[in-house]
Amino acid sequence: MNSYSRLLYFVRPYYKRMIFAIICMIIAAAAYLVVPWLIKNVVDEVLEDKNIFMLNLIVGAIVLIFLVRGFATYGQTYNMSYIGQRVIIDVREAIFKHLQRLSLSYFDRRKTGVIMSNLTNDVAALQSAVVDNLISFITESVTLIGSLVSMFLIDWKLTLVTFTTVPVVLVIINVFGKRLRLAGHDVQGRIADITALLQEIISAIRVVKSFAREDFEVKRFEAENKRNFNAVIKATKLTSLLSPMVEFSAAIAVAVILWYGGYSVVTGTITAGSLIAFLIYAINLSNPVKRLSQVYGNIQKALAAADRVFEILDTKTEVKERENAKVLPDIKGDVEFKHVHFSYDGDKQALQDFNLSVHAGESVALVGPSGAGKTTLANLLPRFYDVTGGAITIDGVDIKDVTFKSLRNQIGLVPQETVLFNATIKENILYGRLDATDEEVYEAARAANVLEFTDKMTDGLHTVVGERGSSLSGGQRQRVAIARAILKNPKILILDEATSALDTESEKLVQEALERLMEGRTAFVIAHRLSTIQNAHQIVVLNQGQLVEKGTHQELLALEEGLYNHLYSVQFSNKG
Repeated sequence: MNSYSRLLYFVRPYYKRMIFAIICMIIAAAAYLVVPWLIKNVVDEVLEDKNIFMLNLIVGAIVLIFLVRGFATYGQTYNMSYIGQRVIIDVREAIFKHLQRLSLSYFDRRKTGVIMSNLTNDVAALQSAVVDNLISFITESVTLIGSLVSMFLIDWKLTLVTFTTVPVVLVIINVFGKRLRLAGHDVQGRIADITALLQEIISAIRVVKSFAREDFEVKRFEAENKRNFNAVIKATKLTSLLSPMVEFSAAIAVAVILWYGGYSVVTGTITAGSLIAFLIYAINLSNPVKRLSQVYGNIQKALAAADRVFEILDTKTEVKERENAKVLPDIKGDVEFKHVHFSYDGDKQALQDFNLSVHAGESVALVGPSGAGKTTLANLLPRFYDVTGGAITIDGVDIKDVTFKSLRNQIGLVPQETVLFNATIKENILYGRLDATDEEVYEAARAANVLEFTDKMTDGLHTVVGERGSSLSGGQRQRVAIARAILKNPKILILDEATSALDTESEKLVQEALERLMEGRTAFVIAHRLSTIQNAHQIVVLNQGQLVEKGTHQELLALEEGLYNHLYSVQFSNKG
């Protein structure tokens, strides 16, 4: 029950409400336990002695008891629901905070839809474990214990007879509990698969429609949905089998009680009222056992979700900030790669003994075939990944020795696939520096040629861009991203294929914005269009993770057998 105890750790901040709720549960259960004693008195005293005063007293007591029980039930339900909702919020926030701290490699290995399912479906499944099942567990446990004590007080011999079925019930619950836990894992996994598939298909809906693959995707979804159905039915079958098996064991116990108790009444060992009360307690005993078996099964299924949640919380980040990491002061922008090695999987080398010195304010173009290691270099500089050998320094300081925030605050990234948030253009630009003034946002928009299109919009900079910037063109999205980088005002820039997917007119406007952005900054430009990097201070040619050529555009063109000359010739001969 390690997962459950960890889950209850989230309840600790609300222990006062929990204590009050538990008291209410005990009162509600105890009130129910008093009723059989009252019924015993009705049979043994009221009916036998025709005692009207005792009848009135018992009826009044029953009304009062159920009034108290009603208030107690309200107290337990409201407070447990409050605690349950707070725990769900706290768990979800804890997962989200932890996800923010995890390395990019974690997200590279997992589907977005599965992570979304962890945050939504898995966390929601925990609520039943915290609220409904915990209420049932405490209430039924009190009823169970109270019924047992009352039964011993009425007739201890009859109580011992009842216990003959307990070992059988415990074995049944244990066997089914293990199977339900496994079935619960399968169900949560299938739900995550459906979420992942939905996210994948919906995010690529244009591709689906362009290839007329709607029917194909429907079949994929139906197959996933069927697998989910089969997993749920398997879990349901186990749950459905558990209850009747426990009920059958309880029925045998009741049959034994009826025979032995009836015999005892006939022989005068106990009174009829005692037998009726004992039977009610026996039923009270069987019901909690049955319900507790259901609760146990439900908790096992919920803990399958808890296991998935805690798996995320237990995941260690691969790129860690050192405990004594210092704040990187304002930098000039000198960057040096010293014998850098890197591997994504620990086997194949993405970079091998890479060496490069870049002075502040220089622009460096990174070129080479796909998979040469260009994007890897861009990921290593802001420490999205850590080098597996060698070191990277900025102004002579190893980037491993400084805090993430102070490092990344001084590096700007403009990726090929621009990601904008479903907010206004102004808010997307403000993401670069949240405390910027309206004037600074306006100037960044002007420098990035954003005003060229926002001035024609009804809402201007306050236009909502839609999900991932869907209401803007590729060039417009890219200019907003550049404005965001300008507002951040970093000393080091990484431009990853920033103009590769643009038409000629958009490329011209974006290129103008990029040139303004690069002024006075150290810039690393990854580009396939070699026409855009001819003025770079250095052009670094990579192939299979190694630096094979370095120089200016003219120097590299002079190497007739060189890779850069080949790439340039192929690109411009294709244009011709």
